[in-house]
Amino acid sequence: MNSWWQEVVDTLHAEFSDIADPSQLTRVTVRLLIVAILGGILGFEREHKGKAAGVRTHMLVAMGAALFVLVPRMAGADDAALSRVVQGIVAGIGFLGAGTILKGNEINVSKVKGLTTAAGLWMTAAIGIAAGMGREATAVLSTILALGIFSLMPMIVNRFDPPSERDGGSHQP
Repeated sequence: MNSWWQEVVDTLHAEFSDIADPSQLTRVTVRLLIVAILGGILGFEREHKGKAAGVRTHMLVAMGAALFVLVPRMAGADDAALSRVVQGIVAGIGFLGAGTILKGNEINVSKVKGLTTAAGLWMTAAIGIAAGMGREATAVLSTILALGIFSLMPMIVNRFDPPSERDGGSHQP
């Protein structure tokens, strides 16, 4: 019976040995925490504006994208394999984005809605990929720029292009 339990313990140890040393544990933890925070920042902005994809969605997309590149890299995948993984992420997020566009478009078929949400999810995945690949500074800079686009660009557009002109003159001043 003792050897049976030892085999169970040895098997469990082997199953959880993908993070071999403290530096690798720190690297994985930092990358996943950073990407969760960055995705959360973008998601908070979207949720604050009442958009469909909010904090949880953006955090999960960012962390998922990071994991999709982090795990193969840790397993020793070469650059060609990682390139295929990134291509799969980009295509997969495209389907997720298409779902947000179609969902928003059900009410009024003459107006396309959800493009910014879809683009934001796509950007969030790219930020996740960057952080997962160990490019945390690039991920942080990209998040700051995306947050600026989400927050500042609507104000700039409204300043130079009043709503009545954007809507084809349908609103009376």
